[in-house]
Amino acid sequence: MTTGYITHPDFFLHEMGGYHPESPHRLTAIEDQMILSRIDDFITRIDAPLASEDQIALVHDQQMIQFLKENSPQSGYFQIDGDTSMNTHTFQAALRAAGACIAGVDAVMQGKVNNVFCAVRPPGHHAEPDHAMGFCLFNNIAIAAKYALENYGLKRVAIIDFDVHHGNGTEVAFRDDPRVLMCSFFQHPFYPYSGAQSTASNMLNIPVPAYTKGGDIRQIVSDLWIPRLDEFAPECIFISAGFDAHREDDLGQLGLVESDYAWITQQILQIARKYSNNRIISSLEGGYHLSALGRSVVAHIKELAEI
Repeated sequence: MTTGYITHPDFFLHEMGGYHPESPHRLTAIEDQMILSRIDDFITRIDAPLASEDQIALVHDQQMIQFLKENSPQSGYFQIDGDTSMNTHTFQAALRAAGACIAGVDAVMQGKVNNVFCAVRPPGHHAEPDHAMGFCLFNNIAIAAKYALENYGLKRVAIIDFDVHHGNGTEVAFRDDPRVLMCSFFQHPFYPYSGAQSTASNMLNIPVPAYTKGGDIRQIVSDLWIPRLDEFAPECIFISAGFDAHREDDLGQLGLVESDYAWITQQILQIARKYSNNRIISSLEGGYHLSALGRSVVAHIKELAEI
């Protein structure tokens, strides 16, 4: 397998204060673990471009885009909600985070790589079409999925979300869209307190209680996700890759470990081999315990690259 790794120095410039768990140190932790694991020789590094505002508008309202652009601060912070803010570099980093996932679509659809992992900040899956929230400005994976559907004429794409939190923004963007199947598990009840009552037929959202362990998650993937993915036969697979369901992560209370993320990735790869010509675009969402995050991302990338 040829695996792309898409990132950019701009992602280190976005920060929301020294107290904030969604910090530039997250990407440093990933890079450190990649060095320790010596996998750089097995991946293709790609610089993330800036998404255009027209590309952002595939998912987000023009009014929202303009609001964030106009309120990008010259200094200090602009507060979006209780836990989400912008500094002077955030808007550009957010454009580049979406651009990374779009570049990932181009790379896999044009056969330059089989799959990609996008090491981006800010994350995206909580951002709804009309507002930013939950550490997220633009919904990177939703934008990339919509771009693939519109620009490459795909008929069916799957979005897999294994973050500890429900990807409410992704669900809102694609609810009742027959071209998209979203599969997720998430701790419930928990922020953003959505997903458990989903009624749309294209949403396979599985709420699980706190302290659910990896074995139970594997059963959900085997018994529920895989049959639906087989039935759907996606032509491309997108992953909202949050690693905050790790048992060492204090922002959630689930019990996954690195081997669980590796196993989930293996199952997704099997679906991609059958239906998607190996095409997978994976993008970083949550994960805030730095060591666990770095180790889990490396486990994920090793499976993507078949190292």
